[in-house]
Amino acid sequence: MPLLYSHSFGSVRDLWLRYYTSMAVWLLGALALVVPTGYSIGAALLLLGSAVLLVTRPALGLTHRDWLIIAVLAGYGLLIMLFALLGGQGVRGLDKPLRFLLAVPVLLMVIAYPPCRVGLWAGLAVGAIGAGGLAGWQKLIQGAGRADGFTQTIQFGNIGMLMGVLCLAGLGWAVLQPRRRGWIALLLLGALGGFLASMFSGSRGGWVGFPLMLLVLYRAYGREFSSGGRMAALAGVALVVALAWLIPQTGVQHRVQLAVTEVSEYVSGERVESSAGYRFEMWKGASRLFLDKPLLGWGEFGYERGMQRLAEDNVIHPGVARFDHAHNEFLDHAAKHGIVGLLALLALYLVPIAVFAPGLTAASLAERAPATAGTLLSVSYIDFSLTQGFLSHNSGVMMYAFWLAVLWGSYRAYGQRHRSRV
Repeated sequence: MPLLYSHSFGSVRDLWLRYYTSMAVWLLGALALVVPTGYSIGAALLLLGSAVLLVTRPALGLTHRDWLIIAVLAGYGLLIMLFALLGGQGVRGLDKPLRFLLAVPVLLMVIAYPPCRVGLWAGLAVGAIGAGGLAGWQKLIQGAGRADGFTQTIQFGNIGMLMGVLCLAGLGWAVLQPRRRGWIALLLLGALGGFLASMFSGSRGGWVGFPLMLLVLYRAYGREFSSGGRMAALAGVALVVALAWLIPQTGVQHRVQLAVTEVSEYVSGERVESSAGYRFEMWKGASRLFLDKPLLGWGEFGYERGMQRLAEDNVIHPGVARFDHAHNEFLDHAAKHGIVGLLALLALYLVPIAVFAPGLTAASLAERAPATAGTLLSVSYIDFSLTQGFLSHNSGVMMYAFWLAVLWGSYRAYGQRHRSRV
């Protein structure tokens, strides 16, 4: 990595720590979907590196907004851990919520020794391009029905889409670089790769909120374009969507038509045994359980027993009783953890939007880029959580908790060190 930092930021030790953070953040993006559990490698390096804070003891000068991010990460993690212990899950139930706590020292590490923006955006672009290439290989060459990379199919597709929209967020930084054409091309290829990963995975739920993601991007960058530029961007999006629909190999047309058929059959009562039909039944069951215990919910094991009881009483289809999750993060939290758990989940998603969103109108495009990415992270997860238990998977937890730490730390550091040109 070329020398990109000014010595005004501190000692040579601090310089090398920023190199380390940059390398780890690059890996967090570049390896996320292209190797098994790749999303954990950069995160683990950042967590290990955060131990240096005990030695260097940098002056972090934490603001109330920093404490808000720390509060939602730590508060959500601790609450879900408490529910797991009270519900009898034991150590097994502590694994995923613990990762939200572990993201806190990573956040402090990024604030103290922020990564260079080259590492951040290049890592995302390389990772998204790799995901698209892997998905294309699995779908078109190996003949897989749905590409899944090295993780669960829906997780792979939605995380690919997330990385694609984060690449679009980075365009604000790219246009300021000396070699901006190359950076713009790389990030646009990253966006295309991420969207292809989603298409080849056949994941439909992630596209429900795509217009809202575009609205965030328009809010951040729309005023930078002339009327003609806006029309050209809109035409570009329409062209990509049209090609995805018309090219049979993407599977988009088939999956959309299948979804329409499944919903129609469920509404008419003709057939329940389908992906959409089972989801509707799970949502119905989770809603009934929440209404029965609205404050603290049923817990993990209680949820499974409750769904089995509803199946036996013919309230829901017996086929959905085998699932341990409602395939909707909001209903799942409500049924298992009541209104307390649901509010914690909403805070986890909405507080970051509240602290990032003001940066969408920042004067500097370089400052707008991480603010846009941070906003899109939460907006995307709200979308994904409508049709998938995204936080019930390691990949979903790791990508949200650690990217939230990285993006907020980077955005926050820019505000203090705006004279940096990295």
